[in-house]
Amino acid sequence: MKVVVIGGTGLIGSQLVGKLGEHGHEAVAAAPDTGVNTLTGEGLAEVLEGASVVVDVSNSPSFEDQAVIDFFRTSTTNLLKAEGEAGVTHHVALSVVGTERLQESGYFRAKQVQEELIKASGIPYSIVHATQFFEFMKGIADLSTEGDTVRLAPVMIQPIYSGDVAAAVGRTAVGTPVGGVVEVAGPDRFQLDELISKGLAAKNDPRTVVTDPHAPYSGAELEESTLLPGPDAHIAETRFADWLAQQQ
Repeated sequence: MKVVVIGGTGLIGSQLVGKLGEHGHEAVAAAPDTGVNTLTGEGLAEVLEGASVVVDVSNSPSFEDQAVIDFFRTSTTNLLKAEGEAGVTHHVALSVVGTERLQESGYFRAKQVQEELIKASGIPYSIVHATQFFEFMKGIADLSTEGDTVRLAPVMIQPIYSGDVAAAVGRTAVGTPVGGVVEVAGPDRFQLDELISKGLAAKNDPRTVVTDPHAPYSGAELEESTLLPGPDAHIAETRFADWLAQQQ
């Protein structure tokens, strides 16, 4: 089976291409540095020739509100049009647990636009909602930093290892389109502020984490369960403590 991975040279995409290849599929990494640009349409027709499945794990290079919505709207529209012309029979997109609950955030409004375009396209689809990756913990801290202080809400989060996300996306890609959303999360729940504090301490990062119930998360205020998956989520195996120990 030929599977084209949009964003195939990134954190998730590169692991996904490897996993699909190990299982005997023809996995093709598509990204601007491989000559495929979903914003301009360059290379799309050529790379999609003979493809059965397209997996989109790409992300916007800018998180500024207008830039990110322009990215996902243009990229997804061009991609779905090219897929229709190429006869692709399964579109898979990676999105985020809680997207529909985080609409105060420009980034998550853009992800919602992406999902709505997919649902309206007429192409059989599956959307994978993952919780935040272990690898993104520093990024969450950076977005919440003022001076030497990191302000975070005391809400629950169930983070996941990127390799487990790639595996879940791969399983979905080679399966039957679900016509909806499947969720995947890590095995352990943490309080967000405590998790980030633990991660920073492990890296000898001198910043201080301050608990603030009103601290925004990517521009949105959180409730206790906003970032948590539902009861039917697939639970991955890799634990944060084990991953963190390997990083050290």
